[in-house]
Amino acid sequence: MELGDTKVLCAATVEDGVPPWLRGRQTGWVTAEYAMLPASTPERSPRERQRGRAMEIQRLIGRALRAVVDLESLGERTIHLDCDVLQADGGTRTAAITGAYVALYDCFRHLRETNKAMKVIPCTDSVAAVSVGILLGEVALDLSYEEDTMASVDLNVAMTGSGRLVEVQGTAEGAPFARDTLDRLLDLAQHGIEELNRLQQAALAEGG
Repeated sequence: MELGDTKVLCAATVEDGVPPWLRGRQTGWVTAEYAMLPASTPERSPRERQRGRAMEIQRLIGRALRAVVDLESLGERTIHLDCDVLQADGGTRTAAITGAYVALYDCFRHLRETNKAMKVIPCTDSVAAVSVGILLGEVALDLSYEEDTMASVDLNVAMTGSGRLVEVQGTAEGAPFARDTLDRLLDLAQHGIEELNRLQQAALAEGG
C-alpha cells in the first residue's frame, strides 16, 4: 500500500483456532501487528517492541477491520494481519488500515476457494482510512510528515465504503477548533476514502 512516499507491506495469515477467551463460542477473530522497520525513516529508528505507539496502532487496525467482518461466519479461525512500514512519510496507520483490508479480503477469497464450508466472503463492508488536517488555515488531505508537523489540527479517520465512521482520532496542535471545522475535515476525509475504496476494489478485481 502506497500513499505518497509512505509504503506499508500488508499480509494476512490464517490460523485454525481462536484466543482462549473465544474458544467454544463458534466465532472467529481478526487481529493485527504493526511495526516500522528501522530504515523506514530518514534516520534509523530503533526496532519497535510491541508496546506504546505500535501497540496503540495495531489495536486501531484490528478494530477497524473487525468492524467490517462477520466473525461468526469465519468459524473458529484467526486472521493475523501484519503491517510493516517499509518507508514512512506520514499516515502510516491509515495506509496500514487501507492496505490490510485488501489483504484480508484476498485472504477470505482464498479461504472460500479452498474450504467448502465457507460459502461467502464474511466482509459486511469495506474500510479505508486517511489523514486530514488544517494546514496554513486550509483543510488538507493525506498529510505528509512535514505537513503533519506544521498542521494546527490533525485527524485520522477510518470509514466504511458505505460512509459509516469506524474511528476518528484527532487533536488541535495549539488553539481549539470549531465544530464546523470538524465537519469540513470529515467531509474531506470521506472524499478521500471514497477514492481509496475505488482503488481497493480495482486492486481486488485485478488480483481476482
